[in-house]
Amino acid sequence: MDRARLVGIALVVAAAVGYGSGGLFARPAYEAGANWLTVMAWRFGIAMALSWMLVAMRPQTRAAVRSMAPRTIATTLGLGVMLVLQSGTYYAAIETVPLSLAGLLTSIYPPAVAFLSVWIGQPLQGRRAWLALGLTVTGMVLAVGGIKTGAMPPLGGLLLAIAAPLFYAVWIVLAARHSGETREGTGAESGRANDALATGALLVTGTSVAYWAMALVTGNPVLPADVPVGAWPGILGVALASGFVAPQAFYAGAKRVGGAQAALISTVEPLYTILAAGFILGEMLTLPQWAGAALIIGGVVLSQTRGRATPAQATAPDIAEPVLAQPLAAAGHD
Repeated sequence: MDRARLVGIALVVAAAVGYGSGGLFARPAYEAGANWLTVMAWRFGIAMALSWMLVAMRPQTRAAVRSMAPRTIATTLGLGVMLVLQSGTYYAAIETVPLSLAGLLTSIYPPAVAFLSVWIGQPLQGRRAWLALGLTVTGMVLAVGGIKTGAMPPLGGLLLAIAAPLFYAVWIVLAARHSGETREGTGAESGRANDALATGALLVTGTSVAYWAMALVTGNPVLPADVPVGAWPGILGVALASGFVAPQAFYAGAKRVGGAQAALISTVEPLYTILAAGFILGEMLTLPQWAGAALIIGGVVLSQTRGRATPAQATAPDIAEPVLAQPLAAAGHD
């Protein structure tokens, strides 16, 4: 396995940890009196400010922004607005749904991405990749089935938790198309690769503007004086971990390993969420959950290993390894 691929895997795992930490930070913010819309407005507002600070510090990135075609800028901003569907449904769900359950339900999106990618973009290739995907899905089922949730969460919250990864799957495929991924190649190969920081800054700007518009139009308590003082540590944690660091790491990693593979690797996020919820929130893991977690990790490891080459494959790329893709930063993931 080459160094670039190893770096890509590490970055996607780091992004998964950052995204998984968002709910942990949001919970104390909710308990302090902030609602999901307030948390999301500040999450993306702070992330937008930090992203543009990075753009300003890099001359090549500033040049990349200036050279972007108006249509590219508009499309990227539009993709940012679309992320409101995913991030909003997830953070609204965890106001009433146990964090461990909502986190595990995010595992729905890798198979959804793979399903959509059969017709659009670069699909997973080879039996090993699909076997790895099957392991992760089976692991998700075991992990979800083994959760002790106590009283049944409200139906509305469960529906929101299920809708969030489905919205995200659609967004990933559309973002990959926007970055140049097709069935014949990826953004990097086609010469349509965009600057990571420039793209991420535009993307999070679209999401931030949409959330602030929603909050102000509806009269939601979002201005600094209206936000409970005790909610600020949690809001800042959400903004830094899942709003700023995680998207940058995901973008950098996904452009090295491909959109479908990045989605598969990201299934370590539910495992992290379970473990973190156990230590921090006192949620106990059951035997089926541990079995599911083992299958998820096994699927991720299998997806990154090469099969034994046959003579016909000796001079060809490994069929279990997808061509590199370059989806946009996943700024709106949970």
